[in-house]
Amino acid sequence: MKKNYLSNPRHIAVLAMFTALSFVSVVISRVIPNVAGFLSYEPKDAVIVIAGLLFGPLASVIISVLVSFIEMITISSTGVIGFLMNVISTCSFVLPVSWYYRKNKTRKGAVLGLILSIICMVIAMLLWNYIITPMYMHVERAEVAKMMLPVFLPFNLVKGGINAGITLLLYKPVVTALRKSHLVDQPEGSASKAKFSVGFFIFSLAVLLTFVLAFLALIGVLG
Repeated sequence: MKKNYLSNPRHIAVLAMFTALSFVSVVISRVIPNVAGFLSYEPKDAVIVIAGLLFGPLASVIISVLVSFIEMITISSTGVIGFLMNVISTCSFVLPVSWYYRKNKTRKGAVLGLILSIICMVIAMLLWNYIITPMYMHVERAEVAKMMLPVFLPFNLVKGGINAGITLLLYKPVVTALRKSHLVDQPEGSASKAKFSVGFFIFSLAVLLTFVLAFLALIGVLG
């Protein structure tokens, strides 16, 4: 994708569409039960990652900040702290894969980039939850420390896994639809031009189902 996409009306429209879809996904996800009473899963990261794979890391950051800000002033009750944590969480997930995929535009590059993203997000959120959560929950930091391994680690791992699975399943059809609509240019790289692969589809679906089941276990649906 050309670097001057911000001066291209079509590309700006697509970015606005991704921003709107990300926010809608946040609203819809409100029906999903929280983990530990306050950790909420939102599929917006998958939407933003697809935009990042198309337009690059800067686009993913712009959408991350915009969606988190809109969420803060509309449906969120966590204020600036929630906005900060949303931006950190989303950027730590979308930036690594967006950056890695620009240098390795293959299916393997997308998978490895998403693995890198999950690792980065888990580490970032362990650190920032340790710093911020005591202020948000008004508890001692020692209490939050006790939640690191049993709560924050599995939640962010599962959250990243679900969003990675969604990304792997949806990226190709979304890109194809946008290209046929002439809203984006022909994507570069073998991953974008590769034909549909049953094996890759099954792999992507298996990743998604695995982490969905893990999430159901976290919220107590599966015993």
